[in-house]
Amino acid sequence: ARCYCTHVVFVVLSVFSQHALAVVVEVNDGERSVLLPCHFSGLPPVDPTVTWTRNDLNPNSVHVRQEETDDLRGQNQLYSRRTSMRPDALDTGDFSLTLKNLQLTDSGKYTCTLSNEINEVRVGDVQLQVKGQQYRCPDTNHSPTVHSDSCFKHWSFLS
Repeated sequence: ARCYCTHVVFVVLSVFSQHALAVVVEVNDGERSVLLPCHFSGLPPVDPTVTWTRNDLNPNSVHVRQEETDDLRGQNQLYSRRTSMRPDALDTGDFSLTLKNLQLTDSGKYTCTLSNEINEVRVGDVQLQVKGQQYRCPDTNHSPTVHSDSCFKHWSFLS
């Protein structure tokens, strides 16, 4: 009798990632600025690039920092002149993004990525929620606190 043996080899790959759960940041429409946090603790790669993206947009680039300077050539025009990072971001590992002049359309999931020619690490996600201004509609049976658009639409229908 012959013995047929099957050898099963399990290879376990351990991948270390800085990826964290999405942070939720809430801000009101019209705020001057908001900080989207992103911190990397560890040795950054050689010649690193930090990229902030929002995948529901085309192009999806929000901000790119490479070699101590911003590279905004591929930036989505919705963010033109509204984003910035600390000048020492690549030295300190604080890749947080400042977004100015908040708009309702800024709501979405932002991803902070650290990369070089060899590797890419997703450092974190930030869910930004920009809320509309809330106030009362005067002299209506409308609910006491509604978005300004609802007030306007309600008044338009009454006219």
